[in-house]
Amino acid sequence: MRVIGTAGHVDHGKSTLIAALTGIHPDRLKEEQEREMTIDLGFAWLDLPNGQEVGIVDVPGHRDFIENMLSGIGGIDAALLVIAADEGVMPQTREHLAILDLLQIQAGLVALTKVDLVEDADWLALVENDIREILRQTSFSNAPIMRVSSRTRAGFPELLQALGRILDEQPPRPDLGRPRLPVDRVFSISGFGTVVTGTLGDGQLSAGDDVVILPSGRSGRIRGLQTHKKKEQTAQPGSRTAVNISGLDVGQIRRGEVVTRPGCYQPTQRLDLSFRLLPDASAPLRHADEVKLFIGAAETIADVRLLGTETLEPGQEGWLQLDLRHPLVAVRGDRYILRRPSPGETLGGGKVVDPQPGKRHRRFDATVLENLRSLLAGSPADVLLQASIALGPALVKDVIVRSRLEPGAAAAALEELAASGQVVALEDLLVSGQRWAALRNQATEALTAFHQAYPLRRGMPREELKSRLKLQPRLFNLAIQRLAAANLLADNPKWICLPGHVVRFTPFQQVKVDKLLARFRATPAAPPSVKECQAETDEDIYSALLEAGDLVQVSGEVVFEREAFEKMAGLVRQSLQEKGQLTLAEVRDLLGASRKYVQALLEHLDASGMTVRDGDFRRLK
Repeated sequence: MRVIGTAGHVDHGKSTLIAALTGIHPDRLKEEQEREMTIDLGFAWLDLPNGQEVGIVDVPGHRDFIENMLSGIGGIDAALLVIAADEGVMPQTREHLAILDLLQIQAGLVALTKVDLVEDADWLALVENDIREILRQTSFSNAPIMRVSSRTRAGFPELLQALGRILDEQPPRPDLGRPRLPVDRVFSISGFGTVVTGTLGDGQLSAGDDVVILPSGRSGRIRGLQTHKKKEQTAQPGSRTAVNISGLDVGQIRRGEVVTRPGCYQPTQRLDLSFRLLPDASAPLRHADEVKLFIGAAETIADVRLLGTETLEPGQEGWLQLDLRHPLVAVRGDRYILRRPSPGETLGGGKVVDPQPGKRHRRFDATVLENLRSLLAGSPADVLLQASIALGPALVKDVIVRSRLEPGAAAAALEELAASGQVVALEDLLVSGQRWAALRNQATEALTAFHQAYPLRRGMPREELKSRLKLQPRLFNLAIQRLAAANLLADNPKWICLPGHVVRFTPFQQVKVDKLLARFRATPAAPPSVKECQAETDEDIYSALLEAGDLVQVSGEVVFEREAFEKMAGLVRQSLQEKGQLTLAEVRDLLGASRKYVQALLEHLDASGMTVRDGDFRRLK
């Protein structure tokens, strides 16, 4: 699943292009349709020729609604910069392009729309030259320019092919096991209740999950999930997702809040940031200026604390600490935009360096500035952790190769990550902390469900659990050893159970068990058959008696009580030690049992390795 976003000047044909490509008009508000202008975010989707499903976020182009545009543009994989052929580059074209550049959205293309309105080839060439010039110093410098017409559909096949190629080149969204869905729409559906939408990042959400809304801290449960109006059991990172939440009213969730699982994130009211002031900003940025911060789908007023300087001139870069008027959720590495509140103007943007700085920094402290530079560059531990997450469970040496760290730095980083629980080493295999937590939870949940479904079984067969966890044999064995050492499960060569799990018969079942065992003790050498045992109790009770060792089944028909079996096997062993060999008839006389039972017993002793058959005789092996 991929998501692309539109950008461009008002009335350059963004919504019309999306409607022509998808058959879905993204302008959903009555006012938008009456004014023929996008005011709020619109959404649509389509399947590309290569079969890839793509969600589309359509943003307003008018300068009065630029802040609505910012709430939707942050979670996209690629951008579609729309420029009308009859007008060319306009003010909001430049501002939207600057925002895409600040957010470091590298992938995308330019759709030169309304080419059917331009008959002069020289004019089209001039417009394309202007576009190339404004793209030159941005992350869109190599973006293709596609000539299209929404009215005639000219250029559509080429446009869709180009989008497919661009999206195929983008790496998959990482699954870090800590989902967050920045809310960009909140509404209610009759019969279902509260629904929020957003682009899911950093992990999966599933129907039935308990969730928390941050920063408010309100709790709910996922009633259902949809992607592009299709019901999903689990939403994947990078997908446009609608979440039906039970337990919360529509008025209790606001745009900009984050839907996540409990314990994954903490809101903050202070951020340390790297910052670049746009070259065409109308004035310098000064210490104590008031700004508007846009991050994810959230926005808030913030006070600027410039670090290391009193002012930043247009085009300069520096360090900021923002004191936020309202808390929000941010993660190290998130991109953001700053705007001047009045008059409205995009100032610049950068990257979150520390989302939880805790205290105010001394503004001209050289140590603080050096720490910020190190955090921005990424510590060796950060690099190694990202390599581990990207590879999944892998050999330590392969993770180090991917990280490109020197051996000494890699060893120190590995020790740091292991001490903090961010990675788990299983001999020479390395698993990220999030993946290990997920594996641990999967194992305990699977065993809990198994015990509930089969309370009379000692545990789940090892192979069944391995299959459910979808792990390679060596990783499975090492993981089970670690979990057993931590007393999170009990390991056995044949089965695995939760610690403390004990098979207990109900009073009614115990009556059946006692009655059956009494029959065995009454005639130990001529016990009831397997079928009689199953008929007198039931198959589950009978299996539980075998697993517990109360009964020993020696063939498809013959079963003995444990004490009787061990006594008979002991007599056979003692007699063989004295005589050297025995016939079946001699064993029959020794045990006082019929041929049927003796033959089954001897064949079982052969199979178990105690005896060996030599013609009509048995000897100790």
